[in-house]
Order: sequence, then structure tokens, then C-alpha cells
Amino acid sequence: MTISVVVVDDQALVRGGFRVLVDSATDLTVLGEASNGAEAVDLVEATRPDVVLMDVRMPVMDGIEATRRILGAGHDEIPRVLILTTFDLDEYVYEALRAGASGFMLKDTPPADLLAAIRVIAGGDALLAPSVTRRLIADFSSRQTKPSRSTEILDTLTGREREVFALVSKGMSNQELAEELHMSAATAKTHVSRVLMKLGARDRAQLVVIAYETGFVTPS
Repeated sequence: MTISVVVVDDQALVRGGFRVLVDSATDLTVLGEASNGAEAVDLVEATRPDVVLMDVRMPVMDGIEATRRILGAGHDEIPRVLILTTFDLDEYVYEALRAGASGFMLKDTPPADLLAAIRVIAGGDALLAPSVTRRLIADFSSRQTKPSRSTEILDTLTGREREVFALVSKGMSNQELAEELHMSAATAKTHVSRVLMKLGARDRAQLVVIAYETGFVTPS
């Protein structure tokens, strides 16, 4: 099955580089390019890709607003958005995750890792660059001085699911969850899936946002 991709960046050379890289993979294909967020919204509406590689800082409309509009279009099948940025703690990344982005990678990520990231989020998982995941979480959690989301959403979680939710919000992988809670990786994955369903989150990135916005987890 081929994963379709749209590339969004205001620099033509960067867009071209990503296009060549993505098209070099036999299971990926680029449907089109956009130079700003407004173009991206129109292009996604016309092509309905699986994944959008989204730059953040662009003229006309930035990547955050474009992400918000793309994911809020109300279609049954919505794309996954992978944010690409030059800065490992870009001030806009938190807002992009709140807007619904499923992943965050640096533009200098090794090519093989970027291709793998596209496949990961196309498959329904979230992805934050491993080298900055915990720093990113600490950065955007520190922006939350008080809960900004009702805690009622957490009432459906069991005790074990709350444990899992807390560890996911700290950036732990399923394998790390399994080791911490003394369970199999498959069981950990099942618990994460149940937490996602109960909290109405699309992926792990959204769980992190919910954890901090409800005050369930606070910066240590």
C-alpha cells in the first residue's frame, strides 16, 4: 500500500529535497507541494493525502493555522500532520501539537529516520523526535500555569490506565511502559489504545497535551 504525502515549505529547495527523498521510497509518493499554509489547505482538500509534511514558519498562513484548518475540515478521512522545524524547541511546536499534529521532527533528521517517521504516523501512531521528546514536553508543560481543560474527561480511566497515561505523558515508549509496569509490550500497547479511545485522542502526542492541560501531570 502506497502512502501519499504532501510537502509544505516556503523554500523551494527544501521542498524539492523532501520530494526527491520521499519519492525515492517505493511505498511513498508525493502528491504535490505547497509554499505556504493557505496553499497547503487547498492542496490537501484537492488531493486528500495520508501525511502532510508541514513547515511551521511560512508567509501568508503559518503551519499551525494550516494544521488546524486541515484537521478541522470535518472529513471522515483526515491526514496526519508531521511538523518539520529547524529548531529543536521551536516556540510554535506546542501550538502545533494542540492543533492536532501527530509528529515533530527536525529538518536535519537523517533521511532514513524521516521516511520511517512518515510510515509511523501514517500507521496511526504519534512521533516526537527522540532526541528532544522529553525536553519538548518539559518546555510546553511549563507554559501551563494552571489546568486549561476539564478533568472530567479523566473519570473513565481505571487505576492502571491512569498509570499508563502518566507514563505516556512523560514520553515513554510502549517498551519502556512494559518495563516500568512489569507487563508485556503487547499489554502495554493495549492499555495505551484504551486510554486513547477513552480520552478521544488520535495519538500519543494528543495524550501528552491532554495530560498537561488537565493538570493530570505537572512539571517536576
